[in-house]
Amino acid sequence: MSDRDAGRTRSPGGGEAGGEQAHASDSLERLERLRDAVSECDRELIEILSRRRGLVRELGAVKARMGIPVTDPQREAVVVRRAAEMARAAGLDEELIRNLIWRIMSSARVQQHTPTGEEKPQASS
Repeated sequence: MSDRDAGRTRSPGGGEAGGEQAHASDSLERLERLRDAVSECDRELIEILSRRRGLVRELGAVKARMGIPVTDPQREAVVVRRAAEMARAAGLDEELIRNLIWRIMSSARVQQHTPTGEEKPQASS
């Protein structure tokens, strides 16, 4: 028996039990690496949303000084269309991205309307 075969035993069905265990171990390691990568993406999304919130607050202050209304439906439509086009190009669900962008912009309006820019918690539905 070679060193390579030393940790393997034949299963009743004729397969090598050691090989199945190694495959399961590799799969579990891969699963953990993928979960870690998803967590890192989530962290990056939160960081990007936080940076966007800061920009939105600054926009609100500039609009207030200029006497410009916070809500600009034409601009919002352009932003949503552009996001949908980017989603399509990336192979993402356009409707999901449209909904996400509308929710983000809705939150931004709340932040621009409040003096502190703080978002009030919304009841979940």
